[in-house]
This record gives sequence, structure tokens and C-alpha cells, in this order.
Amino acid sequence: MHLKMQSKILPQVIRTDTENTTNGERVLEGKNVNLRLEEKEDMKLVSEWLNNPDYWGEYLPLKQQSRTEVEKEYDSQPQDSKWFIVEKKDGSKIGSIGYFLATGNLVEIGYSLIPNERGKGYCTEAAKILVDYLFLSKSIVRVQSHTDVRNLPSQKVLEKTGFKKEGIVRKSLFARGEWRDMILYSILREEWKEPKILTKKPSV
Repeated sequence: MHLKMQSKILPQVIRTDTENTTNGERVLEGKNVNLRLEEKEDMKLVSEWLNNPDYWGEYLPLKQQSRTEVEKEYDSQPQDSKWFIVEKKDGSKIGSIGYFLATGNLVEIGYSLIPNERGKGYCTEAAKILVDYLFLSKSIVRVQSHTDVRNLPSQKVLEKTGFKKEGIVRKSLFARGEWRDMILYSILREEWKEPKILTKKPSV
């Protein structure tokens, strides 16, 4: 799930247990993958992903944008949402994950990996890193996410990350010519309790 929506969280500086001082990148570092803040130079690859139906899978609306449109969207992205490139330790880029503000000023996450890197635990680790970052750096009480009722792999990612199923939001997403039911998941701060991967509180 890779949804870029309007949000109102105050901007934060990305700074975690590992800071890449050689090129100024801000990185959230995990055991098998890192989350690196998207940059303008990434938009060529992102546009290729977004225009590939396999990247979206069968559960989300298809989206076609030119590189120019993707770059324009990047330039106008609200400062209160952040998107990261998911990178393996060898530097290969395998997808994206991020957060935004949903209805009711609630923090929501979305994610998507390229098809041949799914089912290997990378997305679950990326989600755990992002949840750690959000609870460590922001005064929030919950993080949520939506996924198609038929999207079992995405549901497993959320459940392994500690999210709880709240219920079904009926006919809440229009995709591929039909209205689809979505499952609402959330994790509360008291359920998260402590960082699962990040070892230091991000400096802001």
C-alpha cells in the first residue's frame, strides 16, 4: 500500500541510531533493511514503480504518472508526511513506506515492495522500523493502516508488527471498477511499549 495523502503533522528531522555522514542522507537502520528518506533523485525509480501494475498488485487502484508529474508531487508533498525508500543492506532499492495524516488527524502508514522482494520479511521489518520511529519521535497515541479484506500478505505484515484488527470499513476504496471493503488496523502506544528495532530515540 503506497498512498500519499494530505496530513498535518509538524515536520521532523530524520536522525536515528545511524546517520550517513558521507552524503548527508538520513537513515533509519534495521537489521536487514534501511529506510532512507526519499529524495528528488529517487523519483525516476519511483515513477517506474508507480507505472508498473505489478507494483500495485491486485488490491489497489492503478496509477499512471509521468516522471515530471511524480517530481511535481514530490516537490509539493506536505511537510507533515514522510516517505522512505526501503533498501537492502547491499543498497538495492526494493520499495517504499511512509506515513501521512488520515481523517481525524490520525497517523496512518502505507507501504509497497517490488514483487520479487515480497514474502521475505523485509516489509514487516520496515513497518516495525517506521512504527518505532513514529512512537519515539512524536506525541501520538496510535498508528493505523488500511488494507483490502482479501490482501492476506498485507494483513500478516500488520499483525506481525503488532497491529490489531479494529473492523471492516465497507466499500471505502474504489479500485478496478468496484468498491472494496478495507480492514482498519491500529497499534496503540501502550501496545507498542518499546522499540522493536531502533536502538536510540531519534533526535529532533
